[in-house]
Amino acid sequence: MNTFEEIWAVVREIPPGKVATYGQIARLTGRPRGARLVGYAMAACPENKDVPCHRVVDRFGGTKQAFDTYMPDGQRFLLEAEGVTFRPDGTVDMDRCQWRPE
Repeated sequence: MNTFEEIWAVVREIPPGKVATYGQIARLTGRPRGARLVGYAMAACPENKDVPCHRVVDRFGGTKQAFDTYMPDGQRFLLEAEGVTFRPDGTVDMDRCQWRPE
């Protein structure tokens, strides 16, 4: 399995209504300083891979404009549809919504 496939496999484990950070995914794949690599993997993910890339946010709970290509606030829209809550500043409420794998 290549590096991106390993990252995508972990992202597939994030349940609906939860999010993980780029750094968190990096640590879970054994790359504690690989948050940027996770970002590259999310950007390179083909649509046919069924990877919920929208569930990956930055360390502050911020969404990325890359999702806005097809619709404004696309990532936020997808997350809210799954029950993810946002704070007044527009970031994900990480205390309530961050995925904590067993």
